[in-house]
Amino acid sequence: MGLTKPLQFLFLSLALGLAAASLAAPRAMAAELIMLERPGCAWCLRWNQEVAPEYAKTAEGRQAPLRRVDVTQPWPADLADVATDRYTPTFIVVENGREIARLRGYPGEDFFWPLLAEMLTKLAPQDG
Repeated sequence: MGLTKPLQFLFLSLALGLAAASLAAPRAMAAELIMLERPGCAWCLRWNQEVAPEYAKTAEGRQAPLRRVDVTQPWPADLADVATDRYTPTFIVVENGREIARLRGYPGEDFFWPLLAEMLTKLAPQDG
């Protein structure tokens, strides 16, 4: 006994919808550079002037996109396994919700990039 055309259409639509949903499902969480900051932080401002404008355009910025967290606000639930810090700025490389490396303070642009590069070497190798 075969399915009627409306039922065939319904099952096909459902199958296509499930396939599309699986393609749109979130991938495993990638690496992020979490920047802990607070309003009025002079060293955060300096980082924002010296590094922030170019960060997203760099290989480091593509490998670990920047995510800002204001330490005066409640700690994000998805960072529950990452230790909080009140010192700002603090930079934390996180991968799959797990802390990989941490840099407390901003040592200036000339030192920041090599220190960040060293932190990023601790990430799991990428496939491909």
